Amino acid sequence: MNITIHPSTLSGNIYAAASKSSMQRACAAALLSTRKVIIKNPGHSNDDIAAMGIIKALGAEITEIDNETIAIESRFLKDPAHIVSKENAVNCGESGLSIRMFTPIVALCNNEVLINGEGSLVTRPMDFFDEILPQLGVSIVSNNGKLPLKVNGPLRPRAITIDGSLSSQFLTGLLMAFAAAPLTAPVTIQVNDLKSRPYIDLTLNVMKQFGLQVPENNNYETFTFSVAQPETLNLKPETINYTVEGDWSGGAFLLVAGAIAGDIRVQGLQQTSTQADKKIIEALMAANAGIAMDAKGITLHAAPMTAFEFDATDCPDLFPPLVALAANCKGVSVIKGVSRLAHKESDRGITLQEEFGKMGIRVDLDGDLMHVHGGPLKGAVVHSRHDHRIAMACATAALKADSPVTIEEASAINKSYPDFYDHLKTLGATVTGGLDYRNALNKIYSEE
Repeated sequence: MNITIHPSTLSGNIYAAASKSSMQRACAAALLSTRKVIIKNPGHSNDDIAAMGIIKALGAEITEIDNETIAIESRFLKDPAHIVSKENAVNCGESGLSIRMFTPIVALCNNEVLINGEGSLVTRPMDFFDEILPQLGVSIVSNNGKLPLKVNGPLRPRAITIDGSLSSQFLTGLLMAFAAAPLTAPVTIQVNDLKSRPYIDLTLNVMKQFGLQVPENNNYETFTFSVAQPETLNLKPETINYTVEGDWSGGAFLLVAGAIAGDIRVQGLQQTSTQADKKIIEALMAANAGIAMDAKGITLHAAPMTAFEFDATDCPDLFPPLVALAANCKGVSVIKGVSRLAHKESDRGITLQEEFGKMGIRVDLDGDLMHVHGGPLKGAVVHSRHDHRIAMACATAALKADSPVTIEEASAINKSYPDFYDHLKTLGATVTGGLDYRNALNKIYSEE
């Protein structure tokens, strides 16, 4: 499906979408909880729907209370010594976080479970699990290091060393699984060269809020689990209440849109958040954007901006909105961290270079550096490459183009931010086209 974005001026207030990083971790933690969980402000992106589908297949029941609240009750750990999944297969959709986080959790099961995905996920490397899970007593068969995976546990926590340079999401899955597995002695996960540390902060925070055992964190180099004490049920509430915070990853596009095309206020983004993509504020300030922050939200207005330098190594998902920002700055902006982009939904470094090139913006790749030459944007036909963040970056930049920009396969945004185009329209943008995610969501809530 194609969407056309016309040059537009934005104004008004908007609430940021729910964070899929927060929502998916909450789903995993709810699966591993023995208490009823109430989640407020649940996400409804394709990745969120995939996470809910996974925990249903493993033994959780999900009920929609209203549009802003769901309840989750899990029987996954009803017999911690002999965990068996409700179904023998799970599908992670196109969610990189889901495959990396849930595979170690699935490995807790005593039965064989087939783990599969869709789209670009089936081409992404999963060699990490082939190397690590057998060390934990898990049988795993992959398709030459890619999906599908056949996993048969149970996972037994042991002292291991992992490479944290590719993605922190692998560590997130191991932390969750170790917290749920029976321990007879302390165990330590040693991590070399961990990237995206703020996402581990988010994981540990979610684990704490859901009452899971939180390991001792030694400067993100080792994580040590002690022998868990039996739950003292009378000291814990019967119900866990969790509110999914606003999404800084998707919100970054709104903030950049306001900086280049409007006078808007974005609400719902916690300035105390541990989300890595909160650093978009630093980039906007470095570009001399018109930005102000207070208790009511973040206010932005269009103003002349200058080239900036920014290190996105620990927040690689910011590259697409940063390129949209840099395209509207005078001069050449330099963004570090290109090496983190190869194994995303597309090879984002090359994709950003090619798609923004169609709009007249020169993007040079030099090892780990990206140089973005700001300048006038042209109307064009671009392609999402089935990558949600590429679609949103092109749509954001299109607000200041000299003529309309048409985005092919624009529905890619459903992966993380299905309301994005509607939110642009709410702020006054002229957008042709529309999307519907509700059918998939209804299936999650009603199908048993």
